[in-house]
Order: sequence, then C-alpha cells, then structure tokens
Amino acid sequence: MNRKGATVWFTGLPSSGKSTVARLVHQQLLNRGCLVELLDGSEIRESLSRGLTFSREDREEHVRRMGYVAKLLSRNKVIAICAAVSPYRASRDEVRRNTTTFVEVFVDCSVEAAESRDEDGMYARARRGEIPDFTGVSDVYEAPTAPEVYIDSELESAESAAWKVVCTLEMLDVVEIDRPTVDPETEALQRRLSSLGYL
Repeated sequence: MNRKGATVWFTGLPSSGKSTVARLVHQQLLNRGCLVELLDGSEIRESLSRGLTFSREDREEHVRRMGYVAKLLSRNKVIAICAAVSPYRASRDEVRRNTTTFVEVFVDCSVEAAESRDEDGMYARARRGEIPDFTGVSDVYEAPTAPEVYIDSELESAESAAWKVVCTLEMLDVVEIDRPTVDPETEALQRRLSSLGYL
C-alpha cells in the first residue's frame, strides 16, 4: 500500500518508452493495493487539453493542466503517474513547485533510437514538414538536470526501469518496502537520492 500521495512524472522524447514503463509501474502499484492513477499525455490531449496546439505556449499549458490534476490526486493520497514528453524544463519545474513529493523520471533515449521505435511514423512526418514543432526534430528537448530516477531506455529493459521507479518510491516512503535485502542496485539508487538531498 502507499503511505502518501506523490506525482511521478515521466519525461523524455516521443517514443522513448515513457508510457510503457509508466504502465508497468501503474500495474505493479495496483498489485500492491496502492491508490494510483495513470495520466497519459496523449490521452489528456484528447480530453482536458483538446484544442491546444504544439506551440511552446500550448505545450506548457498542457503540462500545467496535467500537473494540476496530479496535484489534486496526490494531495488526496493518490500516486499520480504522469507520462508526457513535457520538453521544457521550466514547465516541469513549475509542476514540481506546485506538488508535494514530486518524482521526476527521465527516460533517456537518442533521437535515432526513438525514431526506430516510432510505429506511428510521427518522426518521418515531422521530417517531411507535416508536423511543425516536433520534439527531437524541429523543436528542442530540455533534459532534466537532476531527475530522481534516470533510465537509459536503450540499455535497460522496461521491467528493470519499472523496478527502479518502484524502488525509489519505497525509499521516499511513498509505498511500503516490499524487499527483504539491500543489493548493489538498490544501494546505487540510495546513493542517487542521497546526492539529491533526500536521504
């Protein structure tokens, strides 16, 4: 079970693997009996952010709206898992300031690798000029400088990445610890959180 609410914010290039890992984390937390909701950026664009474009101003507004929903959930002891490109550091930092227990998960991936995974052909369309302001092609992605969780999605499996996120939530006392021993991998996560001033 979870001990408190939190906002777990997955960010990274389109097709970097954010949603895949976020869904695994969501399922694992559900299996533990946690109060948890999954907010996918693409789905939010179809509802709460309908009508917004992909201009910088509208992207920041999209992130702001997702962040507000996450804030409402987390203050009511729900773990809000958010998966969105959210390319601009300032808008992510704004969500961090406005929510309690914000956990940023950077799903790192090269543009080349992300494009090779793109089943919808969005990168190809962007390169043909059909999609303006596309992150990684015609618009910037500002990577986090100190995320709570760093995932190299070209080297790590989705399952391993999900484990890192859940383990970090345990260390931050968001969810109950479900592990009998400390191993080298969890020690590495502890060192990361210590370097960020948590432990």
